[in-house]
Amino acid sequence: MGHIEIELFASLDLVAQAPGGPEEDPDGFAFGGWQAPLVDDVTGAQVAAAYDDADALLLGRRTYEIFASYWPHQSDFFGTLFNRIPKYVASRGAPTLEWAGSQVLGPDLPAAVRDVRDRHEHVKVVGSVNLVQTLLREKLFDRLDLWVYPILLGQGKRVFDGGAVPSSLTLLEPPTAGGSGAVLLRYGLAPGVPGTGQM
Repeated sequence: MGHIEIELFASLDLVAQAPGGPEEDPDGFAFGGWQAPLVDDVTGAQVAAAYDDADALLLGRRTYEIFASYWPHQSDFFGTLFNRIPKYVASRGAPTLEWAGSQVLGPDLPAAVRDVRDRHEHVKVVGSVNLVQTLLREKLFDRLDLWVYPILLGQGKRVFDGGAVPSSLTLLEPPTAGGSGAVLLRYGLAPGVPGTGQM
């Protein structure tokens, strides 16, 4: 059995909507592209390293459409990788998937994700906040790579906004920060639920 690994960018108040550009997900959100001014070499290298072992992508429909309009025309590290590996798309509808190697997941999303995990070693989930919330709720992830940026957005889709159940996580490595102040927090899903006690 492989691993489902979530790669996610968020503000300090854990807004993860539209980090990449103004047109990415403008629905009621004024800060599309908020990540761009905060990109630095350290964070860029961390993101690239997170994909070294990727052998499949798991995407929500909106993220898939953004990727499919851009990456098939790129030949850099990410373009070459994304064009080579299978792409699995979670959608409530029947989207047209023209990007080579793409397929839509069946209506039973948890079962479909488990099947994808059984067929691949390192399945990367990119963006796709609604999908991420489903995976959190179903505990269908093995690792969460969360880059937290030093800004407060005050609006937008939040990482844990109704998309999580009580879960225990374990920090897999010490947090690291880039020059812009973005911090990579790498967590693994741990067994059990949060404990309680008296201080």
